[in-house]
Amino acid sequence: MNKIKLSFGVSAMPMYAVFIKSGRKTLEVQAFDGYITVSVQYDYARRPLSLHSECSAGDSFEVILMDHRIELYRNGELRDEDWPNGERLFSLSDNLVSDAEIRIDEYSEEPLASPSVITTFENAEGWYPGNGVFVGDCMPYRREDEYHVLYLKDRRHHGSKWGLGAHQWEHISTADFKTWAVHPMAVPISEPWEGSICTGSWIAHGKTEHLYYTVRRGRGLPAPICRSVSEDGYHFEKDRSFSFTISERYTPSSARDPKVFKDSDGLFHMLLTTRLSKEQKGCLAHLVSSDLHTWTDTGEPMLINDSAEEPECPDYIHYGEWYYLIYSLYGRARYLFSKEPFGPWQVPKEPIIPCAGVPKGAVWGERIIFTGFKEMGGYGGCMTFRAATACETGELVFKEL
Repeated sequence: MNKIKLSFGVSAMPMYAVFIKSGRKTLEVQAFDGYITVSVQYDYARRPLSLHSECSAGDSFEVILMDHRIELYRNGELRDEDWPNGERLFSLSDNLVSDAEIRIDEYSEEPLASPSVITTFENAEGWYPGNGVFVGDCMPYRREDEYHVLYLKDRRHHGSKWGLGAHQWEHISTADFKTWAVHPMAVPISEPWEGSICTGSWIAHGKTEHLYYTVRRGRGLPAPICRSVSEDGYHFEKDRSFSFTISERYTPSSARDPKVFKDSDGLFHMLLTTRLSKEQKGCLAHLVSSDLHTWTDTGEPMLINDSAEEPECPDYIHYGEWYYLIYSLYGRARYLFSKEPFGPWQVPKEPIIPCAGVPKGAVWGERIIFTGFKEMGGYGGCMTFRAATACETGELVFKEL
């Protein structure tokens, strides 16, 4: 599909415009009571994707339609966006019924999904981007003297893209937990079939930084494990040569949240949230690789739940003489610990990690710093942190950062 830009002004309200093809609405604009809605129809679902913004008489608007993203601008500022799938029904030849003038042009440029100029802000506790964007699952990682947080960019509290979420990986970092730098988006949605870039992990190998994640496709389709790579740790590109799906022993459509780490012998391990198909029990599948490219299922999940509930957002941390296995159920993270890399695992007296939603951690000096998110009206909210140290028994002691 070609890229299209619609430009129009709102001289007075109410305003209404509709494009029609073969008796069916393909695109609709409504402005009244200080609010504007632009609805675009696709063959993927009967319900259109709708973009929203505040609106005043005299405002100018642009709607940009691309294969993988649609955007609404008010007076030159991005106000809303969504991520389509399937074929767009609207075309340049559709019949327009309108009480306003709308200019329609083919569009050659593509707006940036995130800022190209590095910006900073102070104090990430309670922070979220604003303008309708919230913080979802967080993935902290220590790289040299910087603490990085990759997080799921969320609009509509998981409601974007017909409820698939359309999450993408945003990226911030700090050296002192006071001033934070905002980096270019690490993993954007760039194809219509990508329903959501799910939670994952970061690992370095040689001079290359690797981000591993699964891509939710919806409708029961298998979720492929994918990766992006970088040479500088700030600008990532999707590795189109790498993709695989988990075996039918598990539920391929539910596979997500790969945690990748390396053991003392140099073997790479991947823990993957999924479910055993025959037993219908949630588990953390355990895969291994010698090169980060070819992965083999060990046949023995790292963890099997007693129910079908899948242990989400796994984390694995080596801290001092202890190893910690972390996972979340119903959004609440808990941990197991052991002096051996792969158990037997002990259950602490207080297993819950008190850091709001699905926290994960990274070792920072003498502490583990966990990062999670506090919900604000549904999935997604603001960022939050907790620091942890280990007592003699290996159990963690938590404090505010």
